[in-house]
Amino acid sequence: MKKAIALTLVLSLVPSLKAIAAEAVATSIATNGGSASSTATAVGNARANSTAVATNGGRAISNSEAYGNRRGLAISDSLAIADRGLAVSNSRADAVGRYGGHALAVSDSIAATVGGVAISNSHADARGRFGGFADSRSSSLALSNHGLAMSDSVARSRGYFGGSAVAQGESISDTIGGVATSSVLSDAEAGWRGSAYSNGFGFSASGPHKFSNARVVASSRAVRFGNARVDSAAIEVRR
Repeated sequence: MKKAIALTLVLSLVPSLKAIAAEAVATSIATNGGSASSTATAVGNARANSTAVATNGGRAISNSEAYGNRRGLAISDSLAIADRGLAVSNSRADAVGRYGGHALAVSDSIAATVGGVAISNSHADARGRFGGFADSRSSSLALSNHGLAMSDSVARSRGYFGGSAVAQGESISDTIGGVATSSVLSDAEAGWRGSAYSNGFGFSASGPHKFSNARVVASSRAVRFGNARVDSAAIEVRR
């Protein structure tokens, strides 16, 4: 009788255990003297994908991290491609939902270069508490053709006491023989059934021997059934 009861209890717990799943995939490809390194880490309700491709003596480094809990879903993708240059891509997603709250974090990072240097960093962080909902989406892209391209994107959202917060950030840097940098910070916080939306976009492009820089900060706060929305963008092109 005791064995039957124990078996029943174990079977009743199986569905809840399946609710938390982690998946991590890392792929490295190197040809013609190239060097490629990739790492992927997924913890909890999370998916992480990391790919590094290098050729003709290039070096590619890709890192992807995703951390989620039972009420949070984290998705992170990172891609680094180097042809006779250096490409570094880092992506991280953190999603935490507690006390009835829900969270979603999605992060994408791509760095690609031909004979130059491309560095891309993306971080999405979402925290939902006490019935709140948080949604963070971050995207970073760095492209370099015999130049230096650096791109950084951060999206943070906080939802609590029934509030809904959405933060989106997108950063793009593109150069041909020059230097291009872009940085985006998007932050949204909502409480007591408020609604906050924050969207940031940065684009930087440069030509030979030119320097371009785009920096964006977008922040919104809403409480007590309030509604706050912020859209911010910066574009600089020097050819």
